[in-house]
Amino acid sequence: MPQILLEVNIVSTVVRLMLSLVCGGILGFERGRKKRPAGFRTYMLVSMGSAMVMITNQYICTIYQNVDPARMGAQVVSGIGFLGAGTIIITGKNRVKGLTTAAGLWAAACVGLAVGIGYYEGALIGCILIFTVMGLLHNLDDRVMASTKVIELYIEFREISYMSNFMTVLRDNNMNISNLEIIRSNTLNEANVAVVLTLKLPKKRPHEEIIHELSKEDGVRFLEEV
Repeated sequence: MPQILLEVNIVSTVVRLMLSLVCGGILGFERGRKKRPAGFRTYMLVSMGSAMVMITNQYICTIYQNVDPARMGAQVVSGIGFLGAGTIIITGKNRVKGLTTAAGLWAAACVGLAVGIGYYEGALIGCILIFTVMGLLHNLDDRVMASTKVIELYIEFREISYMSNFMTVLRDNNMNISNLEIIRSNTLNEANVAVVLTLKLPKKRPHEEIIHELSKEDGVRFLEEV
C-alpha cells in the first residue's frame, strides 16, 4: 500500500471518503431496491461519516501526543445504534421489521471506520461479505424459514366464536400452540377479532401448504405468516 494513502493528506482523504461512499452505496442499494426504511443515501452518509470520524481521529493523533487512537471510533460503533433503532418497527400484526437494515447500518459504519483509518483491504472485504449476506443470501434464508417446524401466523376471524373451532382443528392436526395473543385494531369491525399465534408442527412442511389449508377453515377472514 502506498505510504501516501496511509497518512492523512489531501489525496488519502479524498480516496478514503470516496471509497466509503462507494461501499455505503453498494450496501444501501440492496436495501433501497427492497423499499427498506434506510436505503441508498442513508448508507452512504453513515459510511462516509464514520470514515470522516476516523480520518479526524488519525489527524488528531498526528498533532497531539498521548491520544487514544480508537476513542472516536468506539463512539461511532456504540452511537450508531440510535439510527438503527429508528429503522426497527413493529407493525399492527406484531411483526418486527427492519432488523437486517439496522444491522446493515451498523456494519456500514464499521466499513466506514476501516476506510477512514486506511485499512482498505479490510473495508473492501467487509463490504463484499456484508453485501453477500444482505442480498445474495436473502433467498436462502427465505427457503430455510419456509419449511421449519415453527410457524407464526396472523389470523383474523369474522367472530370470536369461530376461534374455538379453529383451535380444535389445530389440535386434531397435532399442531401445538406455544404462544397466542389476541389483537384489537381500529381497522377491524366490531365483530372481528385477530390473533397472533405460534404453532409447533409435528414435522417439517412447506408453510404455504399450511396457510392454504388453514385459510379454508370456517370463520377465517384473513390469514398470513408473520
